[in-house]
Amino acid sequence: MKLAFSASSRPEAQDALRRLRHLHGEAGEENADVIVAVGGDGAMLDALRRRLKDRKPVYGMNRGTIGFLMNDYAEDGLADRIANADPVKIRPLVSKAHTLSGETITAHAINEVSLLRQTAQTARLRISVDGAVRLEELMCDGALVATPAGSTAYNLSAHGPILPINARLLALTPISAFRPRRWRGALLPQNARVRFEALEPERRSVSASADNIETRDIRSVDIQSDPGVSLTMLFDAHHALDERILREQFSV
Repeated sequence: MKLAFSASSRPEAQDALRRLRHLHGEAGEENADVIVAVGGDGAMLDALRRRLKDRKPVYGMNRGTIGFLMNDYAEDGLADRIANADPVKIRPLVSKAHTLSGETITAHAINEVSLLRQTAQTARLRISVDGAVRLEELMCDGALVATPAGSTAYNLSAHGPILPINARLLALTPISAFRPRRWRGALLPQNARVRFEALEPERRSVSASADNIETRDIRSVDIQSDPGVSLTMLFDAHHALDERILREQFSV
């Protein structure tokens, strides 16, 4: 099995990267069978984003802060762990952010696409699903669309629902909604097309982020699952992602 390694910039991740390459060799991403990402969840997201074309599986090891998407770190027996790992298929989101200057920025997101107000002014958003306006005006700090893989991340912090990893659903969740105050969001089919429009975008400026890729001063954003892309994460059998997501639903 040919392995390639990547790591976040954290010192402990970089130290681990050097040791792993010394122990297991480095095939390079072009020639590798599996990519090993070292760091936190951000390292996993970065590694997955680079797999949009070659679709190679990614096995993560935690040398970050939380590492919800990562396996435990261990240097020995790595090839056996990867060979016996359980694959999890995920479908990323693709967003097209249309800016006030007329640009259209396309980006993929593994976890979520989020809109956030850029100033002290509350954002005003119109929300459409599959071409039909479903919420004429949402006054809020922002809103997001999350995949099942991302439902335990920013979405959960915004009081959105946790989705089982194999659910063919998306979570549409408001962030600090002011009006309508009691709107808690929606569960949408995986193939739903979501459009956010910024109302008063010059006065109430809004940014859009596909995971950590930010576009500022947006007029509207179109979001949907990318039907042509399926990415693979690998998890140790005792560290399965679906079990961890299930446990999160019973955490108190």
